[in-house]
Amino acid sequence: MSDRLYIVVPCYNEEQVLPATAERLKEKMTALIGAGTIAKDSRVLFVDDGSRDGTWSIIAGLNAADGLFEGVKLSRNRGHQSALLAGMYTATERADMIISMDADLQDDIGAVDEMLDYYYQGNDVVYGVRSRRDKDSFFKRTTAEGFYKVMQALGVDVVFNHADYRLMSKRAVEGLKQFREVNLFLRGIVPMVGYKSEKVYYQRGERLAGESKYPLKKMISFAVDGITSFSVKPLNFIFTAAAILIALGLAGLAVTITLTALNIIPFWGIILSAMALFTGIACGCLGIVGLYVGKGYMEVKHRPPYIIEEHLSGRDDSNG
Repeated sequence: MSDRLYIVVPCYNEEQVLPATAERLKEKMTALIGAGTIAKDSRVLFVDDGSRDGTWSIIAGLNAADGLFEGVKLSRNRGHQSALLAGMYTATERADMIISMDADLQDDIGAVDEMLDYYYQGNDVVYGVRSRRDKDSFFKRTTAEGFYKVMQALGVDVVFNHADYRLMSKRAVEGLKQFREVNLFLRGIVPMVGYKSEKVYYQRGERLAGESKYPLKKMISFAVDGITSFSVKPLNFIFTAAAILIALGLAGLAVTITLTALNIIPFWGIILSAMALFTGIACGCLGIVGLYVGKGYMEVKHRPPYIIEEHLSGRDDSNG
């Protein structure tokens, strides 16, 4: 007997791309059900992350027309990671396995078949990994790959070139539920769950329509969240940098006193330069410490990562 699959798709202002996405997902699900790969009551679950356009109306229309589609509406925008978590936790009540993917379907939907093959071979987690980034701009490719390298250098267990396109078994999602963190970074948390895993490589395509929901500002914020959520090494770097700067400061002071005594340089010029340098470094160090203090402040509040306003379930008569 085949297992029940839920495909979870977070959506934020996706009215332009959602109809085409739903059509392609229906074709894929129908083919998988027809081949006996997944159960007949498998579903596609769209999660509306507080969209300001007609995204929820489209999701509701899809649900009314075809029981294959389910919908979850969050009470307000909580961000991609929270929306993804809301969909996964809702789906795990009925699903045997869950595949998460973005609404633009830039991640190759054809990789689903290989993910399912690995799942039936006993893998609880299957990561979708980009085989190359030749379609990205030089800046995006360099910064994205640099981010993964920095994370790995800081000791964070992340899968290189993997975003949030992955399959997780029911028990893997149940394991994920035991992580109570408010500052979510699933690319780092999922590998910590453990269990047997595998990778599927694919080539990322072009966005079907609309604009990317990850401009430069969001990408930087996402990277900072990822680094500070999983590593305290930046704090250790501050201590090391402080020790080096103290040593350099003492050496510079000795040189300054000597040169001033010989009337080679004016004393006040060196002092002003040193003050500007060390003030900037001190402010940067305080900023990094502040990031960690702020994260701790949010964690101790234990605020829910999301609140579900409405849930549209699928019907048993879907898919004929």
